[in-house]
Amino acid sequence: MSRAGGGPDGRATDGDAVGRDRGAEVSRSIVVERPRHHRLVHGAVPEPGPGEVLVRVAAAGICRSDREVYDGRRDAGYVHYPVVPGHEWSGTVAAVGAGVDPALMGRKTVAEGFRACRACERCRTGETSLCTGGYAETGFTEPGGFADHLTLPAQLLHPLPDDADLRAAALLEPAAVVAAAVRAGRPRPGERIAVVGAGTLGLLAVQLLAAAEPAELVVVEPRSGRRAQALRCDATAVCTPEQAAQRNGCFDLVVETAGARSTAASSCLLARRGGRVVLTGMFPPGAAGIDPVHLSLSQLEIRSIFGAPSSAWLYAVRAFSRGQLDPAPLITHEFPLEGFAEAIALVGDGDPGTGKVLLRP
Repeated sequence: MSRAGGGPDGRATDGDAVGRDRGAEVSRSIVVERPRHHRLVHGAVPEPGPGEVLVRVAAAGICRSDREVYDGRRDAGYVHYPVVPGHEWSGTVAAVGAGVDPALMGRKTVAEGFRACRACERCRTGETSLCTGGYAETGFTEPGGFADHLTLPAQLLHPLPDDADLRAAALLEPAAVVAAAVRAGRPRPGERIAVVGAGTLGLLAVQLLAAAEPAELVVVEPRSGRRAQALRCDATAVCTPEQAAQRNGCFDLVVETAGARSTAASSCLLARRGGRVVLTGMFPPGAAGIDPVHLSLSQLEIRSIFGAPSSAWLYAVRAFSRGQLDPAPLITHEFPLEGFAEAIALVGDGDPGTGKVLLRP
């Protein structure tokens, strides 16, 4: 099962790798061969090809998208089986391929997930998450971070400070998505802002939005434990969805992060006339639509977010490096690779005590 490691095509390469002698070291990976079927694969440590790096994974987060891959509920155009999942990860550069700066050796790092072509019109304008060169993403169509090692193009790396907490840095992928939402929402000091949902995306959004010094930063969340955590993340107030409905039309900016059946529509109702709404949740089929009459009369500005462009990654990494973003308190469970089955079962099970779940190779 060579796809468990190696370059983007799943094959080991013969590039001139710079790094320690890995000898007969074994590299393990979780391979989801088809929905609901996985196995722990042992193989040789992959070699980075030209322009690539080999990363030793320190931690990898599991999110609902990974659960969708495992259950077979992700759109067929956005996953290739068999696959090593894991698009949220952090690690250390263990080797570099030909043409890659040797100074990257030993650097703590995260990396963008989208394998953008960097040549199409969208990429050249900086919108790498809208690449028209074809969809390819680490952990979905390319081997991901549920492994001891992975290889990827060096140009996707975002190196971290030497003292970075790699456990917390595994959450920089969702933080980059949130950064894209915050940039799209353009928060201004003194505004009234609502965040719908207090999962990982919502709590990270609260941290980034608090830096804009809003007059109000209200989190809408049905679970009491998550509401309490939102207050610890600098929300100024919390409420249930029923309580929030009493403030429809009050907020300058609404950032939706829940991806529930009703939250796209309800988020638009929360916004004032002329307000801004950013949708970041991944909605299920049959989710409630946005009322076009309300939309036209309210003159709302609505943006949706899928993944993160390079600029959002830079924003999130800088905020993390400067201490403005602290994902560590969101982590509630950690498992070795051998505990994948138990770990994936926790994600999306509805337990309010389950926050971010990590695999620690």
